[in-house]
Amino acid sequence: MSLHFEQSLDELKEKLLTMASKAAHAVDTALKALVQRDDDLARQVKEADNELDDLEIEIDEIGVALLSKAPLATDLRLITVAMKFSQNLERIGDEATTIARRSLELSQEPQLKPYVDLPRMAHLALDMLHDTLDAFVRRDSAKARAVVTRDKQVDAINKQLHRELASYMIERPPTITRCLNLMVISKALERIADHASNMAEEVVYLYEGRDIRHQLKKTAPPPPDPSPGN
Repeated sequence: MSLHFEQSLDELKEKLLTMASKAAHAVDTALKALVQRDDDLARQVKEADNELDDLEIEIDEIGVALLSKAPLATDLRLITVAMKFSQNLERIGDEATTIARRSLELSQEPQLKPYVDLPRMAHLALDMLHDTLDAFVRRDSAKARAVVTRDKQVDAINKQLHRELASYMIERPPTITRCLNLMVISKALERIADHASNMAEEVVYLYEGRDIRHQLKKTAPPPPDPSPGN
């Protein structure tokens, strides 16, 4: 295999990890903007989304160029997984932007109540993303498998919040706009966890050569009911 191919493969991995770091930072910043009611932080997230879009394009361009070199099966899996990673990371950036946009709207009105479960959801989703990337770097498919089902916990919190906020809207109609914004943020965090889970499935495929999409989720036990809050 040529030195140029190896260098391009290394560049692909480097850009992928850079993109992952930026996506995680965007989510973290968006939640800080929400909790701290900091409009400047929210605007930073919206501006950073362009960087993620550019990185996705760059990764795809490198990936397509590498595919034309007829790589070995193991390298072929790495290239295709990297391109799927970049799609998921770009969408994580989009969800962070959604959170930031809704945070800007929420900061214009009194806070509905202290935020408890939204930061918890963000923490769980970011942990999933971190562990997926660690499994990717360490070639640890077992760790990736353990990540796949963890989004069920985030799903459960999202459902609980939607029930609670729906009750708020019925009992206190003036809160409807704020409740809807919080529902959108909760759903965005649930989707971020889904993207992390998707990436973990790709890590298993990369290192085991097995497609486990949808399999582990079907056999996973239901998560415990989350505590109420938002």
